[in-house]
Formats: sequence, C-alpha cells, structure tokens
Amino acid sequence: MQDNATEVTAAGIARLAGVGRAAVSNWRRRHADFPRPVGGTETSPSFALPEVEGWLRRHGKLAEVPLKERVWQQLAGHPAGAVAALIHAGCVLLLIHDRSPVWLEVSSGSDERLAAMLPSALEQVLTPRLREADGSRVNSAGPVNTSASPSAAPVAPAAPTTPAALAAFEPPTAPQLLPSAPLLRGVAELAAESDARHTFEFLLGRHLDANPRQYTLTPADLSGLMAGLAGPARTVLDPACGTGSLLRSVTPRPGQELYAQDSAPELAALTALRLALHTRAPVHAAAGDTLRADAHPAVRADAVLCHPPFNERNWGHDELAYDPRWEYGFPARTESELAWVQHALARLRDGGVAVLLMPPAAASRRSGRRIRADLLRRGALRAVIALPVGAAPPYNIPLHLWVLRRPEQAPAQPEVLLADAGQFAGEGRGGPDWAGVRETVLDAWRAFDRAGRLDERPGLARSVPVIELLDDDVDLAPARHLPPPAAADGAGRLSDVRERLGETLRLTARLTPPPVDPARPAAPGRLPLTTVGELARGGALVMRTGGNGGHARVPVLTDHDVLSGTAPSGTLPESDEEAVLTEPGDVVVPVLGGGSVARVIDEATAGAALGRNLVLLRPEPAALDAWFLAGFLRGTANNRQASSYASTATRLDVRRLQLPRLPLDEQRRYGARFRALDEFERALRQAGRLGEQLVRGMYDGLTDGTVSPD
Repeated sequence: MQDNATEVTAAGIARLAGVGRAAVSNWRRRHADFPRPVGGTETSPSFALPEVEGWLRRHGKLAEVPLKERVWQQLAGHPAGAVAALIHAGCVLLLIHDRSPVWLEVSSGSDERLAAMLPSALEQVLTPRLREADGSRVNSAGPVNTSASPSAAPVAPAAPTTPAALAAFEPPTAPQLLPSAPLLRGVAELAAESDARHTFEFLLGRHLDANPRQYTLTPADLSGLMAGLAGPARTVLDPACGTGSLLRSVTPRPGQELYAQDSAPELAALTALRLALHTRAPVHAAAGDTLRADAHPAVRADAVLCHPPFNERNWGHDELAYDPRWEYGFPARTESELAWVQHALARLRDGGVAVLLMPPAAASRRSGRRIRADLLRRGALRAVIALPVGAAPPYNIPLHLWVLRRPEQAPAQPEVLLADAGQFAGEGRGGPDWAGVRETVLDAWRAFDRAGRLDERPGLARSVPVIELLDDDVDLAPARHLPPPAAADGAGRLSDVRERLGETLRLTARLTPPPVDPARPAAPGRLPLTTVGELARGGALVMRTGGNGGHARVPVLTDHDVLSGTAPSGTLPESDEEAVLTEPGDVVVPVLGGGSVARVIDEATAGAALGRNLVLLRPEPAALDAWFLAGFLRGTANNRQASSYASTATRLDVRRLQLPRLPLDEQRRYGARFRALDEFERALRQAGRLGEQLVRGMYDGLTDGTVSPD
C-alpha cells in the first residue's frame, strides 16, 4: 500500500456499500481480514480506500459503486487535502474542456507517465485562460508581460502595503499530481458522462456542503440580483471573491474580462478555475489581503460586485491612514465595510456601478455618518436596498445592498433610492420569495436610474432627496424612511382579513370531527402489523430521500413547509444529481425534530423538489392507500418506537414505522377519516394565521392612526 493512499472514514465506507454505519462496525468486529485503520482517531478511524474497495469486492458488498460517490471519496480522502485535490481536478477538467485530445494523449499510459506529462499539458490551457493580477499570463517558467486591459487607466500607485498579492495558484508539479492520478482518471470519466463544467460544480458543491462552517457563501439568487443591479459590464471586479458566485452570475458579453482577489489562496484558485470553466473571458485572479495588498490597482472596472467580510477590526486601519482610496473619509476601525465601499469606488471607471452586500448597521452607525454624508453629497451612493431575512448568512438579519456609482459630476439636486423587500421573506427556513424580490428591486432601480427619482411605492420604495438625510445621524435604513404598506388602505385590508377569518372559523366548525361514541368499541384484537421497510422491499411503495437541487429551477418543499402545512418555499443549490420531484399521492415525512407529521402531496404541491431531511414514500395505488399510510405514520406511539436520540436531536427511522395489514377497502375507510382530520387541521392553522394577522393589523392601525378606536 502506498503511504499517500486516499483515506476514507467509516461513514464513507457505508456510503460506498449502501449500508448504515452500524453494518460497517459489525464487519470490523466479525471479519479478521477487514482493513486496519491507517489514520484518524480511535473513535473516528480512517482506512485506505484501495484496501477498503478490495475487501468490499472480495466479500460481494461492492456490486456497483456509483461513479460520483467513488470520485468524491477519492477527493475527500486525498492525502494532500480535499482543496488541493479539487484544484488538481479543476485543472484537468479545464484541460478536458479546452483540449480534450491532449488529455487523451497524456492519460493513455501509467499513472507515472500521466503525472510527468500533465504539467506541460496544463500549461497549454492555463497560460491563455488564467492571468496574473498585473495582466501577465500564468506560466510555469514565470510571468510573461502582456498589454494591460484596454479598460485600465494608469493611476498613481497606492501607498506601500504588505503583504504582497500573489498569483491565484501555481500550476501543480509532477510529484504533486502523482497521488491524484486515480482521482483525475475518475474525474475524466465523470466529465464524459456530463461535461467538465458540471463535474467541477458537483465536486465543488459537495465540498462546500461538507464544510459549511469554513465558507461564507453568497446564494445564487442573491448573486443574480446583484449582477442584475450592476447591469451589462465588460470589465468586472470582485475584490473578495470567495468561491466566485458573484462573478459567475455576470452575463457574458464580447471582450469581457473578470478580475478576482481573495485573502484565502485556495478560494482564489477555485474561483479562477470555476470561472475559466464557466466563461471564455480572461480571468485575472490573485490571492492576498485586498485592502492591504490590492492586486488590481490599475483596474478601472465597469462594475464591482462584492460580498465583503463583516465587522472586521483588523482590516488595516493603522497601516492605511494615508491611502489615496479614502476619498470620502478615513474609515473608523469599526467601519471595515466603509473601507470596502471606498475600495470599490476607487476601482470603478467614471460612471461605473458597484453593488455591495452590507450589514444593516453600516447604514446607521454613528462612527460612519460623515463618510455616508459625503457619499450622498457627491452622488456616489445611489441606492440602499433592505433584503428579506434569510437572503444570505447570517440568515437571521435583514442585510442591505448598497448600489454606488463613481460620479462623473455632482448632481444638482441628488436623490437616493431607498427600497425594502422585507415583505418577501419566506416563512421559517424556506428562504425569501426571490422572484418577488428580483422583480420589485430591479424594476424600482431601473425606473430610478432612468429618471433620477421614483414616485413612492408604499412600503416598497421611494426616492428621497439627499438633503432630507443629511441630519446628525445620516441614517440610511430604508425602514426608517418608508411608510408600511398597510398605511395606504389599512382599514380596508383589515376588513378583508376579518371576513376571511369569519369564513375560516365557520369552515372549522363544520369540519370538527364528530364526537366519539363510547358505546361503540374499537375493532377487537390486535391487527397484524408491517413496516415501511417491508412494504418498500415488497414493492408496495418506493422510498426516496431529498436534498439535491438538480438543474431545474423549481420550488423546494422544505421540512418546515411540511411541519407548518405551507406551500413549497425553499431553494437548493444547483447540482448534477437529479432532484426528487413530488407527485400527487406521495407521502412526505420529516426525519428530524421528533414530531409525528406526514403530508400527502396534492395537485397544488406536486412538482416541487424534495428538500433536505425529508423522506418521500410513493405508494402503489393498487396495494396501498396514501391517506391510510399517512394517517398511521402520524401515530405518537409509532413515531416514538421508530425514533433514535443523539444529544438534543431526534431522528426518525422511517423504515421502522408500522401500519396494520388491511385490505384496500378497509384502508380507504381509514383513509377517508384521516383525510377529514387533515382538512380540519389545515382550517385550524389558517384560522390561527388570519387571527394573528388581524391582531397585528389592529395594533398597527391603532398606533399609526389609520384605524379609529371607536
């Protein structure tokens, strides 16, 4: 066995064999020839992947390993780490994407031959596609000078800062590539099934999902909104690029050039490869602290898109006091976000647009009021847009978008657009209504951008003369300047809610279950039971788990939607794994939370993608009634015996849920009663929601003067 063999954990072995972790533990105890651990810890050992695959094959437990799972295990257990393996895979995928015959030539021999020939082959694609921060091309022998971007204008250099920015990554060498040879062959096989770009997106997405605490991501819907606000652009810069989501959302156009920088070298490298696979535009990527060591000082971009780090104290306050970028004032130590704002403005051409994701405190903190005032006076700040809760991490805070334009000249009577999309927040963890957010925000911004002002749209947007904002606080929070939408027709809206509540309460009374007759005993004896697992093995139902977004942009049914009885409201990242789409008659069960809940999919909900922590049961209509199945799955005792407990979490093993063996006609009798109970429960929920809405509206109306106390 090689010392640098790919390692895999017990959980990875379970995924390879399609079993639970308990089965892997049993194999270790019962089989003396089971591979010995080669790493990890005593409680979480790791094993050499080649040895594990060989053992599984010898014992007939590895009939067919899904290619995606095999490649992912090789990447996740790579001896140099998952990020290094992902970069190697990205380089090869770019080679396959641009020059597949070259890949076929270098991969035709042994792993040693592949590793020896690959660096020079990679140079053929890395050189023309990826460029250094100064515009020179990536070259294993060193940078080669090329002409600067046509859009770049020479400017005075910034004050000397440290550390220096570096190239996004150095092309891997033959010794580095040798341990990756089996992975790279698997990646090429995976790319042949779909294509190079989707393969890299799958591997990157899987890595990000496996390490959620290491990365602060910009959701795809938010990235698209920010790119839409910036508009068409030939030269685009993201000075805090992360995984490249913002630049990936930019609409391609002829002659486009993309510039990226991130303080984490691995993120800069992944962004460079991701963008090179996504677009034909030259990609200028660099690693380094943007504020201290700007890699693109000569760039004058058409657009800057940025999701900067929030609330940084160590952003370079002491070293950068005389930096020429602070045209609007020297940011306080606590105002790192205003340093990013001014950096973005400094990298724009005259008339260029910058869109930054900002914490809401940046619009009102007293320490930043002088800079905000100067941004307003000089016409640089054009819009502040409040996003719904859940738009981006941290998900419990309604973040803001700032839209800025480098002023060509100060406007005579400047106004600024203030918009609030808070009403499009989704219920619970479902996420915002992105279609509503995008339509409302882009429509308001484009109308304001054309005319320089916008008539009030109650509760949504209005343009405010800058002079009205230049008080002692210079508070730019949209909520402080926009009247609530109920103020325009509060009384009429409340009357409508009251009428709907009355109708719902009358419906609830009609649906109330009849009283139980104590003189009529239940069915005698104990009914023979079966389990969901047995029914699945017998073909009476099909069981599927959710969590994959696929390529179709459809609503996602979340576990919160099932628990609260609401419409599909979630989103999932795009992936190459097909989404599980619901159909009428499916039964959906949440597996976390300890509640006894099962939801039958109707025509209105059908077609949604199944979200995470949900199991879908699709009964065979000739053998199993859907409402009978859902009703018995909701039994409290049934859920208790099928649940397992780990620390504070409760997880439901759906296969262990029980239901009686009954003829189909008898199932339908039970199913009709369960369906009536479901209608009653939904009416109660609707009445509760309308009651809360009526109470809140009355409080708001009485306090804002739109409702009389008489």
